[in-house]
Amino acid sequence: MNKLNKWVLFTRIYLGFSLLSLLSVSMMALFDPQSVMDLVDVQLSNTDALSSIRGVYGGVGITICLSILYLLIKHPEKGAGFLSIFWGAYAFSRLITLISDGPLGDFGSQWLIIESIMALIGLGLWLTLSSGRRKQKFILNPSL
Repeated sequence: MNKLNKWVLFTRIYLGFSLLSLLSVSMMALFDPQSVMDLVDVQLSNTDALSSIRGVYGGVGITICLSILYLLIKHPEKGAGFLSIFWGAYAFSRLITLISDGPLGDFGSQWLIIESIMALIGLGLWLTLSSGRRKQKFILNPSL
């Protein structure tokens, strides 16, 4: 197995881990939206609130999961780039809250660290794969 193939394997593992993580929250949201909001101590008191959590965390989450599955199979390099942006946007949103509204609680602080690490891993994998592919293309066609 060459170096580039090893990085593709690591990237697919990263994509799979992210996919399973997001899928678990999506399924939770579809079948029991209150359980998702219990994580941040918020009560869903009406059907519009329940349907919104089902839609955003459930429906949109499933769509993102399907996209990640496609990228895992067909374009792992692009998948790493996508997840770097995805996890980074979550972390950035928590930083905005930290700056605008004050210190995060335990849940938000823990997830800020996790999302930041996941974003950095995705960025590192994307950079590694994209530089490896450029080198590979150059070796195969030096006129590039």
